[in-house]
Amino acid sequence: MNSKVALVTGAARGIGLATVKRFAEQGWRVAMVDRDKDELREAVDQIEQGSAFVFDVSIPEQVNELVKIVVEQFGQLDSVINNAGVADFGPMEEMNYSRWRRVMETNLDGVFLVSQATIPYLKKTQGSIVNIASISGLRASTLRVAYGTSKAAVIQLTKQQAAELGEFNVRANCICPGPVKTKLAMAVHSQEIVDAYHDAIPLNRYGTESEIANMIVMLSSADASYVTGQVISVDGGFDSTGVGLPALRN
Repeated sequence: MNSKVALVTGAARGIGLATVKRFAEQGWRVAMVDRDKDELREAVDQIEQGSAFVFDVSIPEQVNELVKIVVEQFGQLDSVINNAGVADFGPMEEMNYSRWRRVMETNLDGVFLVSQATIPYLKKTQGSIVNIASISGLRASTLRVAYGTSKAAVIQLTKQQAAELGEFNVRANCICPGPVKTKLAMAVHSQEIVDAYHDAIPLNRYGTESEIANMIVMLSSADASYVTGQVISVDGGFDSTGVGLPALRN
């Protein structure tokens, strides 16, 4: 069994939980981080190699305490997955500052804080960082002024990390998921939106949480030992087909 350790934020559900499961299948031990205590406790019961850590990655003091406790418990860190994120969609003129900051605090500040706090330990193991951005960070779309901007910043932050940490053999890469078939997405996407996405995606379907997780774990593995500073769209080809989707403007 592999004795490596991964820290996954936003681990209680969705892509985060799917990633934890994939790491566990590969023999990794996993620090599962989320601020939703109840859902995290329920999730960790599914993972034999997982341990729950209830912290908010947008709060510097909590991040520092989190990393200290994780390293004390596991002894090392080999991969950090910055997956925690929030979404708040709406017209630009209605996006007040408090809503803007709520998105930035988790989606961007959280990535910076967790990465910065874990760098000393990743240097010791020559580990890796995988940041989860979004297709919305690669191309503009309506109603996503805060969300899309936060994810575009994560893409640039990843490149900065790769440039600075490469000399220590610490890799940093970014994944940009396209539409993913999550419970939340299926609850809020009308049939018109679903049809519009299918028309615009060359593979003609939504992705799955496990498909995103597979790429995350691969980038954390020795199979990606010469891959750093890369922005990889896991989107069924959506980014290659440009913008459109009038249904999403409503």
